[in-house]
Amino acid sequence: LCRYQHVWNIDLCFRPAFLGGIMHATGNKPPGMLPKRGEYILKDIKRMGKYYQVPIQVTAEHLQRLLVPLSLGAMRFITAIDMTQPQFLEPVSREFWIRFWSQHEDINQPASILAVAAQAGLSSEQAQKLLEMVSSPAVKNCLRATTDDAVKYGAFGMPAIVAHFNGEQHLFFGCDRIELLASIIGE
Repeated sequence: LCRYQHVWNIDLCFRPAFLGGIMHATGNKPPGMLPKRGEYILKDIKRMGKYYQVPIQVTAEHLQRLLVPLSLGAMRFITAIDMTQPQFLEPVSREFWIRFWSQHEDINQPASILAVAAQAGLSSEQAQKLLEMVSSPAVKNCLRATTDDAVKYGAFGMPAIVAHFNGEQHLFFGCDRIELLASIIGE
């Protein structure tokens, strides 16, 4: 979507949501819990990374790490950014993604979060203030609200894309639905 936002002249808004909350609310299970589907997804992620020229490195062990709540601190940090410094939302999200999917590094511990913030261009003072916000009721409630909104839109996993077009809302699940999104918006 980042690649297409200027080509299609769309208003792209990132909305932090907690995958664990979405899975719990919808009764969904991670695809890696089914052995054959996990095997397929491992191959498919590698193919998509190569096709889209995205530096993704994934192993079966890495997929197993997705079954535990590794991202709540990161999602709260992203929420704090969204609430206070939204211009950093995309770069920080991107750095968390690279750290987790390409480098197989932690994204939940405070030192890791601060490293991501620095890589995205935040000063250490800004990052520390945002990190302090992570445990605040305001951030927790905001993340809970955006997660609830995602479920109301029909999300059952991530990535979930909600397109608002001609007064209608259209939910797309997965990164392989860009062509269908394009069709809906006339691109």
